[in-house]
Amino acid sequence: MSSYPSSAQRVEEWRHIRVTRDDGVVTVTLDRPEKLNALTFGAYADLRDLLAELTRERSARALVLAGEGRGFCSGGDVDEIIGATLAMDTAAILEFNRMTGQVVRALRECPFPVVAALHGVAAGAGAVLALAADFRVADPTARFAFLFTRVGLSGGDMGAAYLLPRVVGLGHATRLLMLGDAVRAPEAERIGLISELTEEGQADARAAELARRLADGPALALAQTKALLTAELDMPLAASVELDANTQALLMHGEDYAEFHAAFTEKRPPKWRGR
Repeated sequence: MSSYPSSAQRVEEWRHIRVTRDDGVVTVTLDRPEKLNALTFGAYADLRDLLAELTRERSARALVLAGEGRGFCSGGDVDEIIGATLAMDTAAILEFNRMTGQVVRALRECPFPVVAALHGVAAGAGAVLALAADFRVADPTARFAFLFTRVGLSGGDMGAAYLLPRVVGLGHATRLLMLGDAVRAPEAERIGLISELTEEGQADARAAELARRLADGPALALAQTKALLTAELDMPLAASVELDANTQALLMHGEDYAEFHAAFTEKRPPKWRGR
């Protein structure tokens, strides 16, 4: 818990997502299986607020993002979002689009690793949520589709034009964002869009195993690694090397660094404290 807690009250029950907690591992499940977990305004807002809460509390050491039913997420709900935005003025539409981007930023900037557990469809906004995770664990049924141009919008939605080229390269990103064609699991693994391909039906279990491994690891070191990966995407080498040096100098004064040396000397596993 932060020494400077927020005055915001913790939310005990989330209305639009299912949240479970298990000793530092938080599992967030998109839970509208009858709609292939299509996102609503409320689901976006809950994801944004939950990630902010977990970041404030510093209670989460890893997060799993999963989908209930036949697929991960089919994107924004056609009636509840696309239909509704047709009646909005420009200011309201801009506010909504900024909120969706805030979810992606929160996934990238939260101080704990995020593992997406993928099966079935990950389309539109669902594909971008998966893209924003640190790890994408998928089974052979998984398929990605960045569908924004198919509905007459820019393929660069929610940060996709920033993130996707950095994951799969500019050539693949151009094809996926402009054409909106589905990418099935074998190709997604080949171009680097999938971190790990599992046996069918095993993505959730494997994602949970990976999240547990991460949560039991050196939390502060992992948080700083994630922060540097994001920060250094647009830095020149000299600035990156200097940031790395400053980060390591700080971590070398941490308890976990000393604990590793003590554990090595005493021939035992280290007891990480995230400090």
